[in-house]
Amino acid sequence: VQTIIPFQQINAADFKRYSAFSVADALRNFSGVNIKDYGGIGGLKTVSVRSLGANNTAVLYDGVQISDAQNGQIDLGKYSLDNVQQITLYNGQPNDILQTARAYASASVIVIKSIVPSFTADQTYKIQAGFKSGSFGLVNPSLLVQQRVSERWSVTANANWKKANGEYKFKDKQDGSDTLAVRRNSDINSIQTEAAVYYSDADSTDFNLRINYYGSQRGLPGAVIAYNSNTRERLWNQDLIIQSRYFKKWLNGLSLLFSGKTSRSYLRYVDPDYLNDVHLEDDRYTQREVYVSAAVSYRIVPAFTVAYATDLAVADLSTNQYNYAYPVRYTRLNVLSANYKSGKFNFAGNILNTHISENVSVGVATETRSVYSPTIMVTFKPFYISNLQFRAFYKDIFRNPTFNDLYYTRIGNRNLKPEYTKQFDAGSTYIKAFNNNLFDFVTLTVDGYYNKVIDKIIAIPNKDLFTWSIQNLGRVDILGVDVALKTQLNLPRQYKGALSVNYTYQSASDVTDITSSVYKNQIPYTPKNTLAVNAGIFNKRFGLYYNHIWSSSRYYLGENIPSNYVPGFFVSDASGTYEILLLNHAAMLSLEINNLFNTSYAYIRSFPMPGRSYRLSIQISI
Repeated sequence: VQTIIPFQQINAADFKRYSAFSVADALRNFSGVNIKDYGGIGGLKTVSVRSLGANNTAVLYDGVQISDAQNGQIDLGKYSLDNVQQITLYNGQPNDILQTARAYASASVIVIKSIVPSFTADQTYKIQAGFKSGSFGLVNPSLLVQQRVSERWSVTANANWKKANGEYKFKDKQDGSDTLAVRRNSDINSIQTEAAVYYSDADSTDFNLRINYYGSQRGLPGAVIAYNSNTRERLWNQDLIIQSRYFKKWLNGLSLLFSGKTSRSYLRYVDPDYLNDVHLEDDRYTQREVYVSAAVSYRIVPAFTVAYATDLAVADLSTNQYNYAYPVRYTRLNVLSANYKSGKFNFAGNILNTHISENVSVGVATETRSVYSPTIMVTFKPFYISNLQFRAFYKDIFRNPTFNDLYYTRIGNRNLKPEYTKQFDAGSTYIKAFNNNLFDFVTLTVDGYYNKVIDKIIAIPNKDLFTWSIQNLGRVDILGVDVALKTQLNLPRQYKGALSVNYTYQSASDVTDITSSVYKNQIPYTPKNTLAVNAGIFNKRFGLYYNHIWSSSRYYLGENIPSNYVPGFFVSDASGTYEILLLNHAAMLSLEINNLFNTSYAYIRSFPMPGRSYRLSIQISI
């Protein structure tokens, strides 16, 4: 926890503890995080950090960014946890100075690390097989195979299949009745596969090459209006990513990092009830990207390190829409960074240049932009012992409009300005290990922050819920506090007790126009208070955990009036794990009860979340 940038982390061993089924579920307990969940096992799930929006959160998978030039939002609900070792959320940017330039180019960064092959001296392979089943007709087998080829080379392959009807009962709070309805058209059938090659030479050289494919077909449940959610909209995804990463370190303090990726994403959206001449909408999009990055760092003296990174990305989007722009975007990123330690102080900073140009086949492309974005960070330890540390950072960043923002046939606005954000953070961390019979450790972090957003990009409903107007909102001010507490206790009979508490307060106000009816109103879908509490007891074989999340009320439009009110909610989950021997191999059984008290709630107005549900899983390691 004592780093120059605030970060939060969860490891694979804790996924069951938090009843996490996807990457989005694993992140919902973090402070400062606001989940947008449209319901259902296959529903869209995005993450906004410190009220800056999902488009301002970069997602790195094994060091290479998952990108979406079309709409900029990464659906974290579709990423399984079966091959994930660790998930880290950084406010600002990752701590390591040797990074791709893209890692510096967002307001916050989610870093997903997959399981890296590791073997004992007498092992040549590992197999991990799992199966999950439960409510909503869930069937979810998975398989992970690791094979050692030689002392330095190894390969892995994994597959995850998920199928569910997605049907769940819900109550519509809008009419105040106790009537139950069933959510329809929220089924999913998806497959996720990956194969990777690894090379490792002690701590000096690392290389990996991986191929990842995700394919899915799912229903898109509509908004519930007076219990009517009848919709037949369907969505197909086919994503193929090939990426590679090479790291080399020398004893003289020089390190190199090369990364690259090529990707192709196909999306098809069908609405058989669309009100046009043929009563059908069938939109198809193909997005391609080629990305390369090179970074170098050098430790000039033990206390001073400098680094430079340069990235180049080319992305294009094609579609079957009439008279579409067919944009091609060229992005160059260059960043120069430095880190200096002196006594009780640690200073770090960087300057990022982002250069974006575009070509279109139809119409006029947006203007070329070149922006410089500085970042300054500092930590201070008032005592030579490391228990207490103060930290602060300032980061200037901007978000360029996505292809949909600019060029989408019905809603695009080619005059959109980029969104500029200034982030200020000041906080402290305290960590204490104990040598007594009760506590193992206590960690406490407190961070206050202020975000100033200029020309925030927002979407406003126009003549119907399909046709929107994309506009710039002049200025949004965000004030917040994140508090995190974590401790572990020693209990009788070799049991341990664990407790973590994460609280966030956020005031995100529209301060564009003092004469406006929304002046100083909370921006849409931003609760002022959120609290996540996780408690459990465990030993080497058994664990029992309770997870509780509270979110205060919010508004779904800019005017904070009763008709736009979305109630707050409490929701609790419980889970248990037990390790057994199955056919002389270690196996983990787990039972999860989600929404333990059958609470009726929603993150998004008219998109109700499931009531009480169950999930049973078994995982065997060979």
